Amino acid sequence: MIKPDLSLPIPETLGAVHFVGIGGAGMSGIARLFQAAGLTVTGSDRSDSKTAAKLRALGIPVAVGHDAANVGDADTLVVTSALWPDNPEYLTAQERGLTVLHRSQALAWLTNRKRLVAVAGAHGKTTSTGMIVTGLIGLDAGPSFVNGGVISELGTSSAFGDGELFVVEADESDGSFLLYDTAVALITNVDPDHLDHYGSVEAVEDAFVTFADAASELVVISSDDAGALRVKKRLAHQRVLSFGEAADADLRVHSIQTDGPVRFTLDYEGVSYPAGLRVPGHHNAINAAGAVAVLVGLGFAPDAAIAAVGAFGGTGRRFELHGIVGGVSVYDDYAHHPTEVDAALTAARTVVGEGRIIAVHQPHLYSRTKLMAGEFAETLERTADYTIVLEVCGAREDPIPGVTGELVSSRFDDASKVAYVDDWERAAEHLAGVARPGDFVVTLGCGDVNLIVPQLLEQLESRSVAGVAGE
Repeated sequence: MIKPDLSLPIPETLGAVHFVGIGGAGMSGIARLFQAAGLTVTGSDRSDSKTAAKLRALGIPVAVGHDAANVGDADTLVVTSALWPDNPEYLTAQERGLTVLHRSQALAWLTNRKRLVAVAGAHGKTTSTGMIVTGLIGLDAGPSFVNGGVISELGTSSAFGDGELFVVEADESDGSFLLYDTAVALITNVDPDHLDHYGSVEAVEDAFVTFADAASELVVISSDDAGALRVKKRLAHQRVLSFGEAADADLRVHSIQTDGPVRFTLDYEGVSYPAGLRVPGHHNAINAAGAVAVLVGLGFAPDAAIAAVGAFGGTGRRFELHGIVGGVSVYDDYAHHPTEVDAALTAARTVVGEGRIIAVHQPHLYSRTKLMAGEFAETLERTADYTIVLEVCGAREDPIPGVTGELVSSRFDDASKVAYVDDWERAAEHLAGVARPGDFVVTLGCGDVNLIVPQLLEQLESRSVAGVAGE
């Protein structure tokens, strides 16, 4: 993978810009804003997608596959850390001496004239960002934003607003979240993830301390997460708001009810406020508290902030329903860390009723799978009724000998609750043989596991038709 040089100055003028890997939610969002800012934008991705089609509809050419010719007459190349150094478009840009910006640098270029709210954390940041954006829009603040997922009620992951605030999902995976000129920093949690970049848990926490203390106005941080608490103790910042279920949280969440629409109470400065959400899950009550803390810290009244955040309807790839076939509901979720898997499937449990939860888990990154195979197995076995484990999505990493999806499935205590299937077609067929009416199927992972959803629905449809024909 490419190691971005974040010390390089960002030119004031970028000229024509080409995005390599434009199909991702974050990259496509930045590309749209570059076009809206008046720049000529092109892009490429390894495969076609609905996102690519939407960009073409906006007049942004998107090539399928990576080729030196795709660079065309671009003056600037925008890349992600997931790009391999031998990518032909990247090599061409280097040969021509073009400006090459990491996506975070491109985002910094967009935000440098606004008051920035940056959301960071190992998990929960896409939902938290969406909640903040939804809240600010409901409060008529007119925010600009770039999120890592499409905000459902807005139908987009990015937009320019007419207000002074710019809200971004900040990526800590490669340290690029330290690049931003942040006014308000929200830290959802600090887990020992991305050790392939940082090397140690201490280095991860050091980066979060730097990120928080650099915020010019406010730090909002979890009161419940162990890593966040260690970071909070080290902060020198003068203005810190904590949120969560802990008794000493500045914005304390309690009385959370998940049997139906999520309801909870939020205490702030001696006053208790009733709150409710449109999205399921105990974890989303915590995410909402963080979003409200940001809005309160920005000066909005607590009751108005709570109501505005409550209007949030979810983001793409976060417990997103794709279809119901033969009584089987198929959802997709971005969860790729044991804590996220736990939260996603626990939320599913509150709404599945008498049905079962069948997880289709795609491990992401060889290093993470090797490190956390046991944690994934324990979480999946506890929260799902049955799990299909797919092959590892290596993304930016080279394979590690002996590290496959079977490393997760082999760690289950009850082998009857799991199957390792390294072929997607066979996995879809296997699912169709296992699922029954009332079940929830949830694909899990931040790689390309969502692309298996049409195969799952097709196999369920074939089984349903065959069942009817056999009656």
